[in-house]
Amino acid sequence: MSTVLVVDDEPRIRKALQVNLVARGYTVSLAATGEEALRSAREEPPDLVLLDLGLPGISGVDVIEGLRGWTEVPIIVLSVREQESDKVAALDAGADDYVTKPFGMDELMARLRAALRRGGADGPDPVVRTGHFELDLGAKRATVGDEEIRLTPIEWGLAEQLVRHPGRLVAQRTLLHEVWGPQYDRETNYLRVHIANLRRKLEPEPSRPRYFITEPGMGYRFEPDH
Repeated sequence: MSTVLVVDDEPRIRKALQVNLVARGYTVSLAATGEEALRSAREEPPDLVLLDLGLPGISGVDVIEGLRGWTEVPIIVLSVREQESDKVAALDAGADDYVTKPFGMDELMARLRAALRRGGADGPDPVVRTGHFELDLGAKRATVGDEEIRLTPIEWGLAEQLVRHPGRLVAQRTLLHEVWGPQYDRETNYLRVHIANLRRKLEPEPSRPRYFITEPGMGYRFEPDH
């Protein structure tokens, strides 16, 4: 039995989706805000997310980016926004599909089933803990001891790519493509600068890195505590 997280600020829509999903055998979690959605997803990871873009507080796109920090759970966006730029923003952030309101329930259920077949919610724990620092990938929060550490978006992107593959080499080109974009192939100096900043903020001894390891000429590796 798959669990669907429904995120919408309109009670009527939440109720209608809940009734239809339960009738088709799904378990349903509900959230009215983006903050509630991220908290719910961390506490009880769903198998699929139905997400409205126009939320109070943090936006639907912010929710997508927060989820994509730690999970590949399928995300279907539901929105009254019909502009191409809105769809592109949601898909670029990591959404799997986009359905414009009002929608037919049969069509939505067909898309939901297809998304569940394509994907899954397996992924690393949203909170990565080491003996020196903690990364909450869903909330995009880094702490060293009791102190919250601010990471730039680039530093977050690099950290996420590395901690998703603990103990494995991540090639320079892969990091450049994933964090900066496919047009970046040779800017390895970018990596050196930002990895150095990441170490300065998170490593106990930045000059002797323990967690973010350089593989000379090849890439970088996150080495978790054993």
